[in-house]
Amino acid sequence: MDGFIPSQAAGTAEIVFFDLETTVPRRAGQRFWVLEFGAIIVCPRKLVELESFSTLIKPKDLSAVALKSSRCDGITREAVEMWAGHNIRRFDCARIKEAFAEIGKPAPVPVGMIDSLGVLTEKFGRRAGNMKMATLASYFGLGQQKHRSLDDVRMNLEVLKHCATVLFLVLSEPSA
Repeated sequence: MDGFIPSQAAGTAEIVFFDLETTVPRRAGQRFWVLEFGAIIVCPRKLVELESFSTLIKPKDLSAVALKSSRCDGITREAVEMWAGHNIRRFDCARIKEAFAEIGKPAPVPVGMIDSLGVLTEKFGRRAGNMKMATLASYFGLGQQKHRSLDDVRMNLEVLKHCATVLFLVLSEPSA
């Protein structure tokens, strides 16, 4: 599975679902600036939220931020071993590395990672459309994506639960 890297025996490590909100470069050569970080720590057995964290980050270049601002920072809990989120492998983790490089510190490295974009694309297919979080949430009637980190990671967990239920029911159908 492209989006899953196990860290230990299944069900033993807590999982952190996280999301970043960033500026969007308006022209070539501009960089992304991390503005918000939100995370929830999830019990791997019950898939329920145990703790949450979110913070705003003031970027070095304030001119990159529109009048309407967002948030971000880093994971502070050492005991967490698995990171999870939607499109984190290609987008969020790269922004975290850039943000830590900016302050001259090594970026945190997870022991394991679940990128729900890869997992859902592989297992759920394109039955929900383009596989963006907003599209998946709409498909399952979970409301609008708010593009706030903590709200988005909670939505990501709900989308995964719904996808897992659908896949379980499909696999449970009697053979014709």
